[in-house]
Amino acid sequence: MSLLSKFATVGGATLISRIFGFGREMMMASALGVGPVADAFNLAFRFPNLFRRLFAEGAFNAAFIPLFARSLEEEGEDGAKRFASEVFSTLFTILVALTVLAMIFMPFLVKTIIAPGLAVCVDDPAAGGNVISCAARYDITVTFSRIMFPYLACMSLMAMVSGILNAFRRFFAAAVAPTLLNFILIGVLGWALWDGADKTTIGFLMSWGVLIAGFAQLAMVVVAMRMAGFSVALQWPRWTKRLKRLLVLAGPAALIGGITQINLFVGQAIASFKPGAVSTLQYADRPYQLPLGMVGIAIGVVLLPELARALKGGRLREAQHTQNRSLEFALFLTLPAAVALFIIPEPIIRVLYERGAFEPTATPAVAAVLGLYALGLPAFVMAKVFTPGYFAREDTRTPMYATLISAGANIVLSLGLFWLIAERGIALATTLAGWLNAGLLFAGLYRRGLWEIDRELVKRSALVVLSSLLMGAVLVLEMFELGDWLRPQSPLTTQITAILILVSSAMAVYFALALATGAADRKLFLAVLKRKKPQG
Repeated sequence: MSLLSKFATVGGATLISRIFGFGREMMMASALGVGPVADAFNLAFRFPNLFRRLFAEGAFNAAFIPLFARSLEEEGEDGAKRFASEVFSTLFTILVALTVLAMIFMPFLVKTIIAPGLAVCVDDPAAGGNVISCAARYDITVTFSRIMFPYLACMSLMAMVSGILNAFRRFFAAAVAPTLLNFILIGVLGWALWDGADKTTIGFLMSWGVLIAGFAQLAMVVVAMRMAGFSVALQWPRWTKRLKRLLVLAGPAALIGGITQINLFVGQAIASFKPGAVSTLQYADRPYQLPLGMVGIAIGVVLLPELARALKGGRLREAQHTQNRSLEFALFLTLPAAVALFIIPEPIIRVLYERGAFEPTATPAVAAVLGLYALGLPAFVMAKVFTPGYFAREDTRTPMYATLISAGANIVLSLGLFWLIAERGIALATTLAGWLNAGLLFAGLYRRGLWEIDRELVKRSALVVLSSLLMGAVLVLEMFELGDWLRPQSPLTTQITAILILVSSAMAVYFALALATGAADRKLFLAVLKRKKPQG
């Protein structure tokens, strides 16, 4: 199975999840709009979801897979089972204790970490009795957080089982499992909208839906692991050398791999000081997560095992080639996506969300945030290309320093810019921190001679930039031509038609330019069309 085929397997499964995530977010926007219940749900969900992104999207695998693969090679399947059982039992015990403590001290966590803005919230006497009070916003945030917190434990255990599947090169089940969350929440929202439930009730139902989805996802990967002929046993936790090594690697790896989500979490915590800002950030986050998830997760999951195998076998030239082609693949897909999302965010947001409780006045604010997030899209994916270069060599300290520097910069920039341009400042800070992180990671590899840039990468990257900019110019011209179709007063079908024309023509222009200039590998493209592996 070629590297591109593996990217396609994980990326395709993730794409399915992201598409249904769009549907979920659209229904949520219609049901809750930009308001206190939506803010409470997003704040409560972000905390356990942060851990899902930290672990499930490669960080835990970065530490677990090399150690598990070594056990499998040196001690056979029995030794690998013993190691996996040690990890599973220890992880299970820690997560149960953490969940109990979090449930008890959730009011404190909401005040200090999850939503500090609610602790200083003051009711506006002129708002009238139809607005949810600050005390009520705080209470429902605490309640939603308590309901959803066990989702964190489910996702952490799922990450470990997914690591076993990935080590056996079985990527599909772990990649498609997150789709269950979207299926369940879409079902909950569909029933609630049909029943005419009020916003607070919908928030409660969605919170329980998240919890149920967590258990369903864990069950799915456990079944897949058993079908692969592997199993783990729950036993009394024991402190071993291998477990200590795993924790030494996993802590920094989680921090490094989840820098984007950490930045988003920090941004939402700061945004809690302004009503509606949290929901604005969340709704803008969804569209750019589509290319980020499809490309970034695929690279993060597939590249590490490939690099680790090449380095262990002493095939340094193959490792360098794999790194360069992975970066080439990331830029080829993310640069045009970033340009398009920066140029046409408002029509996209209007078509996706502007209905039901989502009022037209919210569209420009969400679109502005999406445009700023889009500028950081290539950097977020590039970081997922660079970090396996460290992880495959069991070096987590160097990228951890880069991550800490960029996270610190994000906090400082978010705090400063939020008071100047509100939620747009948080989005801009996240983007700048993403580029700083990617730059530091690449600089570390390049200085140590762990990344040799080949001429092919330089040439194709330059041509990808040129093709993306030309595509952007075409998009700008088309927006002027289709201006009447894109107006808020136009029928929804007309607006959707206009966006489909914009997107399809932009893709046609970009791929035509990429093939004509050589930004895309013509031989590989023709091989994909013929459904056979390219020669050489």
